[in-house]
Amino acid sequence: MRYILIPVKDLTRAKQRLAGLMSQEERTALAWALLESTFAAAAEVRNADKTAIVTLYPPAIELAEKYQFEVILEEQQISESVSVDFGSREARMRGATSALRLPIDLPLIRTDDIESLLNLGGTSPSTVIVPSRDGTGTNAILRNPPDLFPSHFGPGSLEKHVAEAGRTGAACTLVENYRIALDIDEPEDIQELLRVAGESRISDLLHGIGVIDRLKL
Repeated sequence: MRYILIPVKDLTRAKQRLAGLMSQEERTALAWALLESTFAAAAEVRNADKTAIVTLYPPAIELAEKYQFEVILEEQQISESVSVDFGSREARMRGATSALRLPIDLPLIRTDDIESLLNLGGTSPSTVIVPSRDGTGTNAILRNPPDLFPSHFGPGSLEKHVAEAGRTGAACTLVENYRIALDIDEPEDIQELLRVAGESRISDLLHGIGVIDRLKL
């Protein structure tokens, strides 16, 4: 059984690295728009058996229920890695044979991007990783089985995850996908999005709150 796992933090404190560019209210609005975009893309995936969010955040739970996603309720939120590993263990107990972790801050992600990754994770043990745009982080990771090895999200996570795969003897596939590689964490990421995206809900929101003027593009 294939699972998609989407961890969701408290969005009222989201995107702290954009604090010099946007107010907290604006950052929360951006994070929510990104969340809705990710949920919409995941909801159309045809080759996943279940999509589940891992969260304590009530608005995300309410939205997930509208999409008929499963909710894996955390007792506390410590870190991205802890949330993903908790969700992965729970998914396996619910029958998952593989789990694809997706972040919520990928403004360009499409349904077919998700489907193509799921199609690569059929053998066990194996992992499929999409690196971040700078080539050091992990933007998406599929593990078969879901709890194949612990998560190490943060600086240098790609190298750590590849090493973990080697330690377990799992096949490891790195996939270059620009739409998944572009996440929104820093002002430079917003500049890149506005450069390539054209008209979209996320770019429209950024235009509407005046981010272009602040970036002096």
